[in-house]
Parts: sequence; structure tokens; C-alpha cells
Amino acid sequence: MMRTLVLAASLAMVLGAEASRAQAWPSKPLRWFIPFPPGGGTDVMSRVIAQKLSERLGQPVVVENRAGSGGTIGLEAAARAPADGYHVVMGQAANLAVAPALYKKLPYDPVKDFAPVTNAVSAPLVLVVNPALPVKTVKELATLARARPDQLTFGSPGNGTAGHLAGEQFKIAAKARMTHIPYKGNVPAMTDVLGGQISMLFSTIPPVLGQVRTGRLRAIAATGADRAAVLPAVPTMVESGLPAFVLVNWWGVLAPAGTPPDIVSRLNGEIVKVLQLPDVRERIATEGGEPSPTSPEQFAKFISAEVVKWGALVRASGAQID
Repeated sequence: MMRTLVLAASLAMVLGAEASRAQAWPSKPLRWFIPFPPGGGTDVMSRVIAQKLSERLGQPVVVENRAGSGGTIGLEAAARAPADGYHVVMGQAANLAVAPALYKKLPYDPVKDFAPVTNAVSAPLVLVVNPALPVKTVKELATLARARPDQLTFGSPGNGTAGHLAGEQFKIAAKARMTHIPYKGNVPAMTDVLGGQISMLFSTIPPVLGQVRTGRLRAIAATGADRAAVLPAVPTMVESGLPAFVLVNWWGVLAPAGTPPDIVSRLNGEIVKVLQLPDVRERIATEGGEPSPTSPEQFAKFISAEVVKWGALVRASGAQID
């Protein structure tokens, strides 16, 4: 009986200490690492969420751009930061799920070196073609690609990018041979689709939305599980006859491994509330995304599954960065 009482008292003390710490936190500004330069989608979404989070916590959330090496420099900085609840980072598919297979030596482990807080935003890609290409559906495109092996070309913002890997996935699903043309960014790839120099492009939605609406590009399908809100008439790849083809960019908030679970839980709750705000949802929509919050446990499982899925695509593509 005495031993039981002692254990109960000890547990109560631990829970009380955690509750006290959670109530005291935060007592100083937070640092939010952004692994890409200012002005891009990751930067815009991070700053919108960070500003609202600051208002909810009553402390500044100081954003810090740590760009370079496909977003891996910023993730490394976050992984090495103190696990004190005052450091977070906006990770994404590129540097958490793709990078482990793309880089021979990665300075962090996407599963072991972080405490996942919540997935934040998901954004599909859209498959666009020049209207001169005689196809209007995924089925017609696949048939044409099989009839013209290695003649159709697809562009991407570079080797190992989501656009490149989506093209590789399409080749596998369509059982077709096509030629990949890497560019230094999405805009030059889109320009060559418009000019007819290449056949197609898997792109994030914002850069091509205006061209699709004016008819200068034809949107064939989107890669999300559901239709994109800004392109409701465009079917998904699944609806188009490729049942396993769901491939989305995603962004999520993480802290360094070892961050106290009670603080991770508090961060999760506050960010989830921020993502539900109408003005935040509207701003994210302009970047082609939709809020997709999860629990820390769900996000951890999601990251592990995405590492496997994207890694298989990287190996199939043969892409690698020294």
C-alpha cells in the first residue's frame, strides 16, 4: 500500500511539473527556421502562421531564413538547435522525404532528429500540356506516350524535385517511355511548355493557374486525393484511371528531438487553431495549398511513410546529388 502511494505521489509530482512548465512556456521569443529564401511559398506560409502563433502565445515568433542545398541547411540548423521548446522549423516533402534518398550524406535523420508537431499544408501538383498536343485526358496522354516512345518530353524545376518525381511516377503508371528535361526552376519549364519546346509539366498550381484559365495551357489532371479547390473542373489522377497516383507537396512544423512533449502538444494545439482561421486559409489557398493539420503522432507516422514512398521514386528516377 505504501509503495503504491509513493508511486502515485511521484506520478502526481511529475504531471504537476509538466503542467507548470507548459503554463510557464513561452517566457521568451521563439525562433522559426525557414529552409528557403524569402518570397517563396514556404516563406509566405511560414510567416503567416508564425505571425498568428505569436499573437496567440503572447511572445514574438522570430522567423529566420536558412536557405540552401534544397532546404537541407535549414533542417540541419533546426536539428542542432536546443530542444527547449523555443525552436521550430517548417519542413516539407523535399527536405524530409525526398532528401534522404537524393543525397549521399544527409546531415540529419528526418525521423530520429525531430519532434513532429503537426502537418500544416498540403498542395497537389497539376499536369499541364500545350494545347497543341492532341490530348485532353490522362488516358489519351498515356496512349500517345506509348505510341511515341521517348518522343514526348516532360519538364521539371530540376532533378529530384516533386515535378520530376511526379513525371517518373506517371511513366511507371502509364507504362510509357518519356524524356525528362530538367530546368533551373519552374518558370523556364513552363515557358517551354507554352512555346511547345516540351510536351508537358507537373507544376505547383500558382505559377500556371493564370495560363490555364486563359487557355494557353491545358490542365489534364491534379495529383491530390481530392480535386484542387482553385481548379474544381480538373479531375485527379485517380479519377483519370490511375488509382495509386496520389502525390502532393506538404509542409509541416517540427521541433528538435527531445523537445518536451507537453510543449509539443501545446504548439500543436495553437498551430491547429491558427490553420483554422479564415484569413490564414485564404492566404494559403493563394499558394495553391490547403490546411492539413494532424496530431504529432499522426505526423510522425506520415513522415515515415513518405520517406518510403518518395525514396522509391527517387531510386526509380536515378536522381542523386553528391
